[in-house]
Amino acid sequence: MQPFTVLTGVAAPLDRANVDTDQIIPKQFLKRIERTGFGQFLFFDWRYLADGTTPDPDFELNDPKLAGASILVTARNFGSGSSREHAPWALDDYGFRCIIAPSFADIFYNNCFQNGLLPIVLSEETVAILIKHLQANLGMTLTVDLPNQKIFGEGFEASFSIDAFRKHRLINGLDDIGMTMQHEADITKFESARPAFKPSLAAS
Repeated sequence: MQPFTVLTGVAAPLDRANVDTDQIIPKQFLKRIERTGFGQFLFFDWRYLADGTTPDPDFELNDPKLAGASILVTARNFGSGSSREHAPWALDDYGFRCIIAPSFADIFYNNCFQNGLLPIVLSEETVAILIKHLQANLGMTLTVDLPNQKIFGEGFEASFSIDAFRKHRLINGLDDIGMTMQHEADITKFESARPAFKPSLAAS
């Protein structure tokens, strides 16, 4: 998993509440078996007109000034709906590494950490101010400093809270497999000491 320390990038405002996982990545695109390739379908029903290929000029993220955005700032209850892990996969594959909102659906929130995305909760008032600021200055960059738990940019600054264990995992790029592999030496030692008549974990 890619470590997350300090991110500076274009912040895209998406002033929509209750964005669910079927809007993030519609169900017809869940047939892929890889984790990659979902970014092209992110917000598909909003990004494109009825023909499915022409970008909708009225959709916020289609503005050229937001090209390459890596921070998404959105309204409350982001990621509600199903538990599909494809939602953070699609956001990450599109290029987003951080999502800022007043609240997230619990499963989506947990899935973000599992996939190297940083979901940040700020007060509804603070997010509303930030969204208006970004809308008035499209293409503006923000810096998200995870070690110091701060967000800052032109005319904006805020602090955020995060669970210490999740912070440690993100900074060090540790998913569940990475956490396990930190104990590789102990696992190898344990395996080498197992009696020969017992099955090896490596062989299972």
